[in-house]
Amino acid sequence: MRTHKNWITRAETGADVPAIREITLAAFEKPYEADLVDALRGDGSWIDGLSVVSVDDDGEVVGHALLTRCHIDDTPALCLAPVSVRPECQRTGAGSAAIRAALKAAADLGEHYVVVLGHPAYYPRFGFTRASTYGIGLTVEVPDEAMMAMTLDESHPLPSGTVHYPAPFGI
Repeated sequence: MRTHKNWITRAETGADVPAIREITLAAFEKPYEADLVDALRGDGSWIDGLSVVSVDDDGEVVGHALLTRCHIDDTPALCLAPVSVRPECQRTGAGSAAIRAALKAAADLGEHYVVVLGHPAYYPRFGFTRASTYGIGLTVEVPDEAMMAMTLDESHPLPSGTVHYPAPFGI
């Protein structure tokens, strides 16, 4: 497989929807995340251009990262989830490329804040830090180190408050 330096990223198109579902089903043990992506597509939290895919030289979709609207109290923010990569392409940089492209697309749209509930050893490489440091939390119990946040614009410091995910997340 190709290295992270060579992945091509772009916003998803309608033609990518079946491949994204297939990748997400393959990347996770249960269909929850694939069903979540489908539910978010029909939810008011969807933002065009913030569902990003990594493709190979043949144009085959191998990775996907999704940012959707959430809120930190009343402040608009984005949540990163899910991120999925074809199992045979994992650990090649395809997921990282999609995440970086999604974060850049969000910044280009004037978005300021992103949260993620994920692996604490993986997401800091993109600029995420422990959300509780900023007084950001959830309404459900999660490991403190797994809830992370970042600002896309240093002139807009992270607000404190409770993260309100889109309804399809169920939290």
